[in-house]
Amino acid sequence: MTPVNETLASYSELFMLIAALIYLVAFLFFSWDMATASRSIRKLEAELQTEKAKELVGAGGPGVTERTPARQLVSDDMEYTDSIKRPAANIGVAIMIIATLAHAFAVVARTIAASRAPWGNLYEFMTSGALVIAIVYLVFLLRKDLRFVGTFVSGVVLLMMIAATIGFPTPVGNVQPALQSWWLITHVSVAVIATGIFSLTFAMSVLQLIKQRAEKNNSVTGFMRLVPSSLALENWSYRLNAIAFVMWTFTLIAGSIWAEQAWGRYWNWDAKEVWTFVIWVIYAGYLHARATRGWTGTRSAWLNITGFLALVFNYTIVNMYFPSLHSYAGF
Repeated sequence: MTPVNETLASYSELFMLIAALIYLVAFLFFSWDMATASRSIRKLEAELQTEKAKELVGAGGPGVTERTPARQLVSDDMEYTDSIKRPAANIGVAIMIIATLAHAFAVVARTIAASRAPWGNLYEFMTSGALVIAIVYLVFLLRKDLRFVGTFVSGVVLLMMIAATIGFPTPVGNVQPALQSWWLITHVSVAVIATGIFSLTFAMSVLQLIKQRAEKNNSVTGFMRLVPSSLALENWSYRLNAIAFVMWTFTLIAGSIWAEQAWGRYWNWDAKEVWTFVIWVIYAGYLHARATRGWTGTRSAWLNITGFLALVFNYTIVNMYFPSLHSYAGF
């Protein structure tokens, strides 16, 4: 058995806690951005109204003008604009980068300490999964303005870190022979990346439902003014889900091949196998229904949300309470 580097293991546990605390600070700043959005928008529009009035007065027009039409504050292509300053959100992004770096150090330290991929139990899967969600979010931020889902992403990552460090603390150790395979890296890593993308699209679908209701009632105010249109959210969710679905398909196929090598059969009706397939069916139905059956709007959003809830069920209830051949189904 490979010896465990206890020093690195202790540093890993320490930096997991530090990262969780920093994620908490990022979450608070993103929340503050949501809370102050209405005030910032009103201030911007008041400034625009004043500038418009001054222009008309200077041109010999009346000093009192009609109300300036609401300004487009966000791009439906999720491009960055300079329409409104969002210092709290920007600080939240900066702090989240710091938290991700500390988190990455903790995961890498545990990997080196155990001399294997950090996916041998539920604690490791949740902490590495939270890291991937944070990285996926930050990578998308390089090109697209996704600050409007910052509260959700930082909140989910924070909850996963709390659950792992408090609910499922597991000392660094070796894994059973079935997991001592290169399939642990390929199969699980792709599944984690797909989960990160599914998390983003879930947030978009939730916001889509809220924005769609506001648009229908002509009451898009406050923070929702900084969120793209419901149609844009739906289109981006569809595109990202198409990418994640390919990854999830690979996860299902790779898992079957690994099962044959480890347990002698491609399919064992194991709880994790069954629920991985259920998730695949839900997202396949989502993509098919939207592409060929015209399932758009509310139905599309709820189907996407259902897929993510099945994903959460698979990684929580199934892991904790269902008998499974997968080692990380236990504590």
